[in-house]
Amino acid sequence: MTRASLDKQPHEVASMFDDVAERYDLTNDVISLGQARLWRKEVARAVDARPAQKVLDLAAGTATSSGPFAQAGAYVVPCDFSLGMLRVGKQRHPWMPFTAGDAMKLPFKDDTFDAVTISFGLRNVQDTDAALREMYRVTRPGGRVVICEFSEPTWGPFRTVYIEYLMRALPPVARTVCSNPDAYVYLAESIRSWPNQPQLAARLQGAGWSKVAYRNLTGGVVALHRGFKQS
Repeated sequence: MTRASLDKQPHEVASMFDDVAERYDLTNDVISLGQARLWRKEVARAVDARPAQKVLDLAAGTATSSGPFAQAGAYVVPCDFSLGMLRVGKQRHPWMPFTAGDAMKLPFKDDTFDAVTISFGLRNVQDTDAALREMYRVTRPGGRVVICEFSEPTWGPFRTVYIEYLMRALPPVARTVCSNPDAYVYLAESIRSWPNQPQLAARLQGAGWSKVAYRNLTGGVVALHRGFKQS
């Protein structure tokens, strides 16, 4: 996958994340200007994991996002298709049931999880709609999905500044803390080409999810989408 390619061949995307696994969490904190931790807290609040519930955390990487669900008493399964990410995560959290899996063909039975969540990973999946359908399949009736993803800032002047930051400032910033800055060129371009809030909501509805809603974080830089599987 070249720097500018958005074809998203799964093995190439996985390899890219393998390369940045060791410093991925640090890099995210730097390039998000510290906002990543606040976004994770909002995801945990939206998922609202409870004791004994089963939560599937897709694109979990090193499982930084999975911690709050485990702390709430839920049984959380961190799942990712990057073996490099999973290895680093297993070293840090050896007790978690890390699982290698592709979001387009999840290795779980129907109606397994009370909640499925994915943060900053859906846009890296080759077929978004297939992934949304798979999330629906493995969620139990009455269960929920929470998607946290970069989106479109709602204020025009800020949107322009934001796009400039993504395309011009993000790669040099990433270069200071990351061994593979080209990965962040890809990430910047994938963010710019990603559907906006109403468009992603429509795709969730198309995959079968009901009561679909979203709310913006940081002025729309990030959006939290939520949906339910009918009982």
